Amino acid sequence: MFAIPLDPAGAEAAELRPLEPWQAEEYLAHIDRGRESIGRFVGLADAAKDLASARAFLQSYAEKQAADSGRIYGIWLEGTLVGGVLFRVFDPAAGNCEAGCWLEPAGVGRGLVTRAARVIIDWAVEERGMHRVEWVVATGNTASVRVAERLGMRRDGILRESYAYGGVRHDMEVWSVLAPEWRKLRAAARAAS
Repeated sequence: MFAIPLDPAGAEAAELRPLEPWQAEEYLAHIDRGRESIGRFVGLADAAKDLASARAFLQSYAEKQAADSGRIYGIWLEGTLVGGVLFRVFDPAAGNCEAGCWLEPAGVGRGLVTRAARVIIDWAVEERGMHRVEWVVATGNTASVRVAERLGMRRDGILRESYAYGGVRHDMEVWSVLAPEWRKLRAAARAAS
């Protein structure tokens, strides 16, 4: 298994690793700790109500990875799973993918999701040749909107009341970055450091 440090300066032990079915118990404990906050805008918490459903959810991503249609990674902080990033949709033939994230309160405010998203977007663009990376977020999920902004994505538009969740119809914002834009952003970041 690989682990990618998310804090190169070493101030905190944060890393990105694959999240796999054998980690279902740890994943469920993490979801339980953050169920209320994680489940405010997305059904991720609903997909892991017990050990069997947590394992089934992670297995579905193992199958997506085997089919090259999605991937899921966990974010560990000081050895504890606190969130993750994923490719909900991954279509190499079309050159398009959709990235997303989640985080329990213990990981909030540290920049972990932004750093983890950069890692997976770099991989998607540079290793897999993706042309377009999307980020779809409920308008009310301001933390996730700020991640899209920090990543340098552009808001393509709003799908009004397109997502029914928790008895509410949410407006969904579609953000994206194209490969040439991503490369330019990354080169500017490297030059500034």
